Amino acid sequence: MATTNDTIHVYVGLAGEGDNIAEGGLLRRAVDSDKWESIADGLPEGPQVRALLVHPDDPATVYAGTQLGVYRSRDRGASWEALHCPDEGTNVWSLAFNPSNPDIIFAGYEPCAIYRSSDAGSSWQKMDTSRIAYPNVTTYMPPLAKRVIGIAADPSDPSDVYAAVEVGGLLASRDGGDSWDSITDGLYTDNHTVDLHGVKLSSAAPGNVFIIAQVAMFRSPDRGRRWQHLRFGEMFPGGSYCRGLAIAPDDPKTVYLAAGAGGGGAPAGTEEAGALFRSRDLGDTWERLDIGDTPPSRMFQVAIPSESPNQVYCVSKDGHFFSSDDGGDSWASSRLPVKTTRSLHVYPMACG
Repeated sequence: MATTNDTIHVYVGLAGEGDNIAEGGLLRRAVDSDKWESIADGLPEGPQVRALLVHPDDPATVYAGTQLGVYRSRDRGASWEALHCPDEGTNVWSLAFNPSNPDIIFAGYEPCAIYRSSDAGSSWQKMDTSRIAYPNVTTYMPPLAKRVIGIAADPSDPSDVYAAVEVGGLLASRDGGDSWDSITDGLYTDNHTVDLHGVKLSSAAPGNVFIIAQVAMFRSPDRGRRWQHLRFGEMFPGGSYCRGLAIAPDDPKTVYLAAGAGGGGAPAGTEEAGALFRSRDLGDTWERLDIGDTPPSRMFQVAIPSESPNQVYCVSKDGHFFSSDDGGDSWASSRLPVKTTRSLHVYPMACG
């Protein structure tokens, strides 16, 4: 397979959770090929890859979050080196660049911790999360459930950084990540709306924050002070399971959402069908894209290479892979060459 610097690649991480974690992995495919290959050389044994990041200016540099911290590749994943953080041995669930300086990287952990590197990952500093107070409805969950599952900074003001916590709500930093506070609290009847799965911001709307949760998607127009429920279609009575979110690199008003049935308030036995949605007006209106099939598991991730924004990729939890060469208007489908199970399935996807 070609691995030249001008060849765009798609990366998919595999992992599990709970008591029976299966062998994980990391797969790569060149966009002009239909062949997937394993690229785990140098990663920990049985790598649980739950976060991926491709350098925006040097796509040969890729970062992976694993059960033993952050790893970096300088050759598009052919080989990996461990980037030793102070708390080695804890699970990395999210990675993000500072949008104005890719040498600054954030890593989100389980149990809840946030680290920042200012030298492209060579060294890391733990940020102050001592002021975090989780919404009361989530505090019955064991502490290990408080994982930082997504991090994003405002492209218009990179000192504004947000972290989505699974079963824990949204955190915010107003000082570039030095210190963090919880910005979601209140009276909730259940934890579904504060069981977050991701956070994104768009350069088209400074101060607008998008979050996705177990049953819905929300937007704040004012840095998290007030929230609007964005309605894009219910995939089960009461909502949709939202898992992946992406902003189009060539049009910051275009937002893609990977969603599905099952989970949250869905009735027992609800089929976990997956779908991809698109908005061209920052979430005011939505369309469900015809990807040519309805995968029998939740759509988990969507990714778009900044070098070629007409190419859009999405993947379901169980490895149904879809690709578009025309901005999401038409699609081809295939399957990842792995057998997914309850304890092994897709987590992150990145491309570049």
